[in-house]
Amino acid sequence: MSSDRLPDTLVVGGGIGGLSAALCLARRGGAVTVLERSKSFAEVGAGIQLAPNATRVLERLGVLEMILPVAVLPRRLVLADAIGSRELTSLDLTDFPARYGAPYLVLHRDDLLSALLDACARSGVALHTDANVIELRDTGASAVAVCADGREFSAGIAIGADGLHSRIRQYFTDDEPVNSGFVAYRGAVPMDQVERHADLRDVVAWIGPGLHLVQYPLRSGQMYNQVAVFRSQAYLRGAADWGNPAELAAAFAGCSEHVRESLKTLSIANRWPMLDRLPMPGWARGRVALLGDAAHPMLQYLAQGACQAVEDADVLAAELAAAGSTGRPFSEGLASYAAIRAPRAMRVQRAARTWGEIWHVDGVAKLLRDELLLDRDVADHKHVTWLYEDPAARPESDGSARAGGAAPRAQDRAGGPGHREAGGTKQRQAGGQRQREKESAP
Repeated sequence: MSSDRLPDTLVVGGGIGGLSAALCLARRGGAVTVLERSKSFAEVGAGIQLAPNATRVLERLGVLEMILPVAVLPRRLVLADAIGSRELTSLDLTDFPARYGAPYLVLHRDDLLSALLDACARSGVALHTDANVIELRDTGASAVAVCADGREFSAGIAIGADGLHSRIRQYFTDDEPVNSGFVAYRGAVPMDQVERHADLRDVVAWIGPGLHLVQYPLRSGQMYNQVAVFRSQAYLRGAADWGNPAELAAAFAGCSEHVRESLKTLSIANRWPMLDRLPMPGWARGRVALLGDAAHPMLQYLAQGACQAVEDADVLAAELAAAGSTGRPFSEGLASYAAIRAPRAMRVQRAARTWGEIWHVDGVAKLLRDELLLDRDVADHKHVTWLYEDPAARPESDGSARAGGAAPRAQDRAGGPGHREAGGTKQRQAGGQRQREKESAP
């Protein structure tokens, strides 16, 4: 695709989603500028899981071959009882390349970001750090980003990929992140420092009442990643210091010996509240659109946050290229992108909330859940096929379906975000209450 068929693009945010979008556009010939607010490109956290719906895209971009040497291809996904220490169910991952067209892998976030960054640089993407965008204008003829240091950048369109606490999202809604009341401690340590670990061939989630612990190896088995998550009773009481290390220890005190001992190698220097936002379909207006966590932040229970951002990037580039090749306005391409991606991403957001509730039940609900999982046929994919399959591979597909499935093309939405200060008036969700939306478990 020649560059005259794609708009010059500003991408606000240089994380996994932003760099994936920049690379997808650059590979189609687009001129892309990435504006990262931090002083360097870096990812917070340690391990990340990438399912076939993301690795298919990364393979087409040439990134998969870059990360495979430092990744781990697990044998299974395992759910186990954090209290009784028994395996409840599992999903074989070894046939994923044949079944879904790409592998399931785990790796360090920095390894993925480094590969994307290198690929972007080699593809001609302009990469700027310490570029804190405080204002965005859609002039009608271009999108203009103003940074805190006075620098201005302009392009044909702008993509807000600036994460859960996105400033660009404020041009579309005054909503706030929703606190689930859960907190996470996570990190990776060298394998030789780990005295207690699960089967190193698997990704294991130990699930229990109001808590879970996820364990898997990284960097070809040289490191061990752990994520401990629990519901904070202190948060429910309204305490200012909630989710602290003392509460972590108390929450896991009733777990099996393996789970309790595993926490000894878990870093307690930092903790992260588990936040998402209510699903929002309106991601695009005029020359501006959102992507990744800026558009659809989700809880971690399906391990799909980064995967959905990569899907976004793929569809964004395809829809802009389609608009350019047919002479339609690029604002129409952005609208088509949002119309295609929003229904699927919102479904994943809702399913992640539901799956988290299933993981954390207690009492009779836990007994019933455990029996259902124990009785499950481990070869059954009916609850995950929708998430991992390639829509283009469906027999009924006419070739128009992209990541997440086809949707009617949206018409150009009038107007734009206009000239508005980032950080304007916001309305907190009343009482911080979460809207419960029904969704079948994956």
